[in-house]
Amino acid sequence: MKIAVAVSPQLSPRQLIQLAERVSLPLYDNAGDYAYLLYQTARHLELRSLIEPQINPLYVDFTGGKNRHRRLYGGGRGQHLARAIGLKKHPHPVVVDATAGLGRDAFVLATLGCRVTMLERSAVIAALLRDGLQHAQDAVDDTASKIAQRMQLVHADAISWLESNSRMADVIYLDPMFPGRKKSAQVKKEMRIFQDIVGRDQDVGELFGAALDAAGRRVVVKRPVRSGYVEERRPDFSITGKTTRYDVYLIHDVITE
Repeated sequence: MKIAVAVSPQLSPRQLIQLAERVSLPLYDNAGDYAYLLYQTARHLELRSLIEPQINPLYVDFTGGKNRHRRLYGGGRGQHLARAIGLKKHPHPVVVDATAGLGRDAFVLATLGCRVTMLERSAVIAALLRDGLQHAQDAVDDTASKIAQRMQLVHADAISWLESNSRMADVIYLDPMFPGRKKSAQVKKEMRIFQDIVGRDQDVGELFGAALDAAGRRVVVKRPVRSGYVEERRPDFSITGKTTRYDVYLIHDVITE
């Protein structure tokens, strides 16, 4: 999937080159056949689709939109994700989100008091996350800023990182895009862009194994409610909602709820 960094009046020529080098992408050239453009607006860094220009650009905003709504009305520590992480017994765990994506679940966990390390191997998605995280940390909204201070981003392959940082986290959280998951008319438009950029997690089995080896207390895997278990391994327990299921694998016979 061909992507380029677009020229922007918000960035000097030197800053454009630095951004292109950081994400290992070329600068936009009219002669190039590109599908996506990484563009710096006055408000944020965004990814624009040239294939489907009617789709809204992809960007990370931790202070507004869906993230703000979920922070205010998401159900607090009673929501399924909080229960799966084990916040009732361990109120402030260290969590590694090994498949950070756009950081939405990581932000929820930080909102609930967790210290969260987000791992993202896509340089483009990591750049969007870095931009959104910086804006949140610098936000006038003191609450959002304090939440963002509990988050850190690492651009790295999650398997390698976990192998080098065993037992650094109480909980390792996985929300992989399994190879068998197919696109459908119900997939949100913005996620079509995301899937084109990051592809499928073909190494999900290896990632799951690395997470089990590295986690201090538990591994939590987010799955569609009717899907099978990762690597066909039955969890210690699951917390199931209408569309999503959290499979919980305990490491030291820790029982929550």
